[in-house]
Amino acid sequence: LGVKTFPIVSIMGFILGFVLALQSYPVMERFGATDFLPSTVALSVVRELGPVLTAIIFAGRVSSGIGAELSSMRVTEQIDAMEVSAVNPFKYLVVTRVISTTMILPILSIYVIFIALIGGFIAITLSEPMNMIYYTSSIIDSLTFGDLIPGLSKTFFFGYIVGIVGSYKGYTADGGTEGVGRASTTAVVMSSLLILISDMVLVKITVWIWPSVG
Repeated sequence: LGVKTFPIVSIMGFILGFVLALQSYPVMERFGATDFLPSTVALSVVRELGPVLTAIIFAGRVSSGIGAELSSMRVTEQIDAMEVSAVNPFKYLVVTRVISTTMILPILSIYVIFIALIGGFIAITLSEPMNMIYYTSSIIDSLTFGDLIPGLSKTFFFGYIVGIVGSYKGYTADGGTEGVGRASTTAVVMSSLLILISDMVLVKITVWIWPSVG
């Protein structure tokens, strides 16, 4: 679930940091604040864009895969065969996938943040010369635990959502092969929507717990 997602999130992370820095540069230059560009990119990626976009990409690939896999097992009666064999299919098929998605998404988010910061540095150096040491020190000085912990903590919730929605849609699928496609599609839509809604709620909770983040 995680290893095969690395290529697509690598591309997404690099483009995220590159485009964010490239689009922010003219605005910062207008106000003579280009020195704050590294911290702006870092805060945007760490607090919000990195975890949320990674979760949505993860949902598009993983939630649909889980939904399609489990729905195929359901319509071909493989799950029924497991129940007849005295094997708990819920524990064997659902719990393992939910734990996997919950644990792997934070790791992917950290990786995407790192790649996005590299992309941001490349974009900035294309606009004006900037030392790598200055770029790194600016990011370190601007970030605090109030930025890192809330941003990464919510990825556990996002991972849980991806796993539970994909598993539920696949586990309860019906209608033959048509049900497989329907389960896969609805798993992606529902998990992406729930990620955005939960992010809105978690941001409000984060601002309440860590007022300095707001």
